Amino acid sequence: MGRVEGKVAIVTGGASGIGRGCAERLAEEGAIVVVTDVQEDLGKETVERIVASAGKAEFLCHDVTDEAAWKAVVEQVVARHGGLNILVNNAGIGIGGSIVEMPLSEWQRQQAINLDGVFLGVKHCIPAMCDSGGGSIINMSSVAGLKGAANLAAYNATKGGVRLFTKGVALECAQQRWPIRVNSVHPGIIDTPIWSSINSAILADGEEALDPQAMAEMGVPTGKLGYPRDIANGVLFLASDDSSYVTGTELVIDGGLSA
Repeated sequence: MGRVEGKVAIVTGGASGIGRGCAERLAEEGAIVVVTDVQEDLGKETVERIVASAGKAEFLCHDVTDEAAWKAVVEQVVARHGGLNILVNNAGIGIGGSIVEMPLSEWQRQQAINLDGVFLGVKHCIPAMCDSGGGSIINMSSVAGLKGAANLAAYNATKGGVRLFTKGVALECAQQRWPIRVNSVHPGIIDTPIWSSINSAILADGEEALDPQAMAEMGVPTGKLGYPRDIANGVLFLASDDSSYVTGTELVIDGGLSA
């Protein structure tokens, strides 16, 4: 216990799924967690769960595509908690479908949340982390950032972008001797609400929703479905001093799917 004791963390997209799992796990290990999301009710529910377990957390409504909102969030966190040590850039969406039929508006929306949001978080959190003595940035990519998938090319583009963006920022921090480590995490098939929200364009005839359990049994070498806590444990490692010599790399948590 206490692997991130007293550290201040921002977790975007923390209202549910992997984001909620990361927020809860960091709080369990002593971090003060600021949960941000556009889903206000679910975000507050995440905070209530953390506080009920004797953790420290608060919620801020936050659109990660809005640069002014990022500035406001970072300013509030530093003012209330005295600094910033951990950023988990987790907010993201999944929009599938044929690339020749996808409206430009859907391409741009997915880019804005999945990639612009990560850029803005890094841009505005690095100075605050430097002022706080250093920290760790964890950018949530995906196995889809390592390998392509038919009808998910637009999603591939965002998650592949997160992967290489992470490496470039990690090298900039190292070169500038900024005391900040930057890494990406690549989940495989994880039991989260995102599967029910992916648009119907990639569903097979007769399907009403994607079944992650069936997908895991068919495609994951271990045959097992992953859970948010599996990802959160990896995020905790990267956020803690246990990974003090780890930067510019990717942590793949996928049951062997990408192997």
